[in-house]
Amino acid sequence: MATWTWRFEKTDGTEVQPAVQPEEFTTQGDAESWIGEHWKDLLAGGADQVHLFEDTTAIYGPMSLHAGEA
Repeated sequence: MATWTWRFEKTDGTEVQPAVQPEEFTTQGDAESWIGEHWKDLLAGGADQVHLFEDTTAIYGPMSLHAGEA
């Protein structure tokens, strides 16, 4: 079974620890719902952008957490 995870980064691509610790998600929809609920806290905690992975495969990213700037 695939596991969906987020990678949290600064604008320059440096990985940062998220302000809200995510779980491992079993569907892409669950992962995307979670980011939709927590992006403001993640941004406030120092993350600028995220990447979504299915196991070790990058699905998309970087996706900015700065609303209106994407």
